Amino acid sequence: MSFSSEQRVVSTRLAKRKMRHVSEKIIETLLFLSAAASILITVGVVYILVRESVLFFQHVSIVDFLTDTQWTPLFDDAHFGIVVLLSGTIVSSLVALGVAIPVGTVVALYLSEFAPSRTRNIIKPTLELLSGIPTVVFGYFALLFITPLLQSVFPELPGFNLLSAGIMMGIMIMPLIVSISEDAIRAVPMNLREGSYAMGATRLQTAIRVVIPASISGITASYILGISRALGETMIVSIAAGMQPNFTWNPIEPAATMTAYIVQVALGDLPHGSIGYQTIFATGLTLMLSTLLFNILGFWMQHKHRERY
Repeated sequence: MSFSSEQRVVSTRLAKRKMRHVSEKIIETLLFLSAAASILITVGVVYILVRESVLFFQHVSIVDFLTDTQWTPLFDDAHFGIVVLLSGTIVSSLVALGVAIPVGTVVALYLSEFAPSRTRNIIKPTLELLSGIPTVVFGYFALLFITPLLQSVFPELPGFNLLSAGIMMGIMIMPLIVSISEDAIRAVPMNLREGSYAMGATRLQTAIRVVIPASISGITASYILGISRALGETMIVSIAAGMQPNFTWNPIEPAATMTAYIVQVALGDLPHGSIGYQTIFATGLTLMLSTLLFNILGFWMQHKHRERY
């Protein structure tokens, strides 16, 4: 009788162990399918862009696409110089990064190293709340508030310009840089700070000469995400910068970006398969390659800093 009870206990344990292995296999399978789905979606997007772009370049020379300084694909005298849209995208992104990177880094350093816990608990959620505001709201804020504010300083500034759009984009991506950079700075071991204090360094010297170099990898990662976010922004530049293709490197002039042009054409009535319709895929492919180039450059810089420190 005792042997039978012991046998039943062993059988119950084996059954639970077997069910646990089955549950683990199911979870592993679901995780694998989720990872595979993200890869397949990425491959599908790249395939569509490349396929339609190949059809586009059968009618348009890639040399003209990269060197022509006019972008009038919907006119009778069509020109397909992507450098026009690329210049507007780069200028607006540089203005945004010029606002977001220094301000975001300083705010992240203050929240991590100098701000009292109560102040940090108020400022950080407030900044992160900006991430939930629709970008169309940012766009109209740039058009109706930032542009008139800038016009009071620069009276010749037109109503649509890359400067106000870039400033608003910088404000929009600043919470992303602050959040990631602040987490990276707080992850620096406390013994590094204590060693610096023991050598007679002040809090500011420790923050700049010890904490920042030790967390530069995470800070660089926030810059990479900020660059990608700025390059892909659509509504702010569509509303505040205008949609007129203009080859310029001057931020006080209006211009169109690659994302703004894609929105403009995608909402039009162009027939599917026409050369004008295929321009959005060639523009999208250029935008993807530009983002990839900046990401590779950022990861290379991140790797170099990691080796140094």
